[in-house]
Amino acid sequence: MAELSGADVEKRTAAAQAWKALLGWVGFLVGVLIQIVRVSPSWARAISPVGFRHLLTGSSSESEPAFMALPVDAPTDTPPPLSPSAAVPIGKLTVVLDLDETLVCAYETSSLHPLICSQAINSGLKCFEMECVSGEKDVEGKQKVNHVTVFERPGLQEFLQQTSEFADLILFTAGLEGYASPLVDRIDLNNRFTLRLYRPATVSTKYREHVKDLSCLSKDLCRTVLVDNNPFSFLLQPLNGIPCIPFSAGRHDDDEVLQMFTSIIHGIKSHERPSSTSKAAFPPEGCQTFSI
Repeated sequence: MAELSGADVEKRTAAAQAWKALLGWVGFLVGVLIQIVRVSPSWARAISPVGFRHLLTGSSSESEPAFMALPVDAPTDTPPPLSPSAAVPIGKLTVVLDLDETLVCAYETSSLHPLICSQAINSGLKCFEMECVSGEKDVEGKQKVNHVTVFERPGLQEFLQQTSEFADLILFTAGLEGYASPLVDRIDLNNRFTLRLYRPATVSTKYREHVKDLSCLSKDLCRTVLVDNNPFSFLLQPLNGIPCIPFSAGRHDDDEVLQMFTSIIHGIKSHERPSSTSKAAFPPEGCQTFSI
């Protein structure tokens, strides 16, 4: 009887160990299943009674539609950042032009030698006569009217047309308005000058009178140049000046001057600071070439 009791105890112990091992495996599997459910919530629907029924029948419930969200892909083609020059466009170039001996030359008709006039016309120079109000008065106190013969510099109209396509043109002359205004009306029929400045707009310094101060146009002159035959016009802003060979009716070899200036101005219009470019093109020591 004692032997039977020992065998019975041994069997019960083995059975307990087997159940313990089985429960351990079941606990392990349950733990794995819980981890899967936490990672993928869709498994929770699958193992729920409703989800399990859906898996078996293949049907869907109208009250609980199962939609899967589409993945949102972040754009990979990111445009490169704009460079400073591309983000801020360069402003338009302003070209300030002198009048007498730069664009035209003018003489009192009564004092113009007939030979010079005929030679200039025969060489192809365009000219016209005009009346203008003088700053002087006659003995009766009336304003004098002068008769003037004006010669256009060769290529003037082409120069104004081409330059006005990429720059704002401003006329700045030391001449009086009574003389200069009707003259400009004749050479600028298409109104390509956006502004006209006359002698009252000039300033006087201890070195020279009728100096052209470009600061009256803008505080920032980095995109402004002045074309003038008089070097004293650049006295206050020398880096903005482009010197010009003086034009007269006796110069019959002047065909390339305005074409040259068109090329120069067109070349510097894309520079952010054309004043530095004009300095390189016309260094102070190089002005001697232009009799300055």
